[in-house]
Amino acid sequence: MNKIVKKQRILVADDDEVLMQLIEHILNQAGYTVICVGDGEHALKHAVEDHPDLIILDGMMPGMDGVEVLRQIRENPETENIPTVMLTARGMERNIVGALKLGADEYIVKPFMPGELIARINRLLENSRRS
Repeated sequence: MNKIVKKQRILVADDDEVLMQLIEHILNQAGYTVICVGDGEHALKHAVEDHPDLIILDGMMPGMDGVEVLRQIRENPETENIPTVMLTARGMERNIVGALKLGADEYIVKPFMPGELIARINRLLENSRRS
């Protein structure tokens, strides 16, 4: 029996176009479908409309930053359970702890290692399938 496997969709929000293209390439190579946006407002819109399997947020974006997007994602019953990764240059303890308290499932500081990013994403998606 052939089983059709749906590619999991990951929403990536980062205002750095070059970095976003790199992340998109890494995720595509790992077999994921990627939705890329360059700001927080579009990230929130796509989180609600597309209901991705996982969200990756840059902490520092113009307008609505990643922390505010995370806060709104966690406050919305339609998006509150989507696994969310903060991928940001903000590496101070207060930033990390603050995002984790808001509900970030992972916090990765830039520059990042592609293998680590994929391993953490795979683990989060596996755990969310079990729930």
